[in-house]
Amino acid sequence: MRDTLSAVIQLCVILLVRAEQWRLKDSHSCELNRKQTDLNSFLWTIKRDPPSYFYGTIHVPYTRVWDFIPENSKQAFQESHIVYFELDLTDPYTISALTSCQLLPQGENLQDVLPRDIYRRLKRHLEYVKLMMPSWMTPDQRGKGLYADYLFNAIAGNWERKRPVWVMLMVNSLTEADIKTRGVPVLDLYLAQEAERMRKKTGAVEKVEEQCHPLNGLNFSQVIFALNQTLLQQESMRAGSLQVPYTTEEDGSR
Repeated sequence: MRDTLSAVIQLCVILLVRAEQWRLKDSHSCELNRKQTDLNSFLWTIKRDPPSYFYGTIHVPYTRVWDFIPENSKQAFQESHIVYFELDLTDPYTISALTSCQLLPQGENLQDVLPRDIYRRLKRHLEYVKLMMPSWMTPDQRGKGLYADYLFNAIAGNWERKRPVWVMLMVNSLTEADIKTRGVPVLDLYLAQEAERMRKKTGAVEKVEEQCHPLNGLNFSQVIFALNQTLLQQESMRAGSLQVPYTTEEDGSR
């Protein structure tokens, strides 16, 4: 079972790199005039008294999808007294544990484990991102007190201590499109914050370790391949030979 899970995760990591080449359609291309009742709600009901529900979320800023979530799903959330999420992102321990699990063993740095060429390209790309980030920020972000230096350090600070697989995911999220939406919670976090505001009882179906250990246990050569492909993708965008795509965000996460 563990070998199967590892193989699936390896495949997902590789596909994540390839997926950057597929530009998601802008929300304006959605049919805004469709009736709420015609939309697929992705809501599953367990018939009991009171009823329970399963709902599939997506790790993107909630503002991109909120208007397209049918009313029956929103109503189910409103009427529920207990809500369970993938992880409890409102719990400080969860955030701390996610941060810790991304780090290399004590005393190791990326420069010690990455091939020299990939390390140099990674460092060069992060220097480019840091240089460009002020121009990627929106006036609304600045108005809320979110500035480029702070944001870069929040995302990429201590990058030389991170494990390669987490660096790959980090680089994947350091695009202009993603930076412009920083400060807007992803759908999962937004629902968790709303549940907390409504004083609902909340919980999580997974532990941090259940997400971290499979990723940290990936074959090193597969991770290096994925990181190299991610850097090639970003370098092509910098050179102007590839259109900048939208990407999904990983909250620590995923």
